[in-house]
Amino acid sequence: MTDFTTDTPIARERAAPPKREYYAYFGIIFLATLPLAILTWGLSAARQMSLPEKGPIAKAWSQARIITPHIFHG
Repeated sequence: MTDFTTDTPIARERAAPPKREYYAYFGIIFLATLPLAILTWGLSAARQMSLPEKGPIAKAWSQARIITPHIFHG
């Protein structure tokens, strides 16, 4: 007969990813990519003589969405 009262197995739960840390990195990366996105958007608008379909904030946002997960899963 086995005594489980002293050495009870503990179910380990998977830790949730740190959301605050993710959002902090996302914000820093977004702010870092924003100036370059504005510059490339302005140059593209000047070259094509029309506004690009995607604005500079959307470009910086998508770059941050691409880069940030690489920090946590890479």
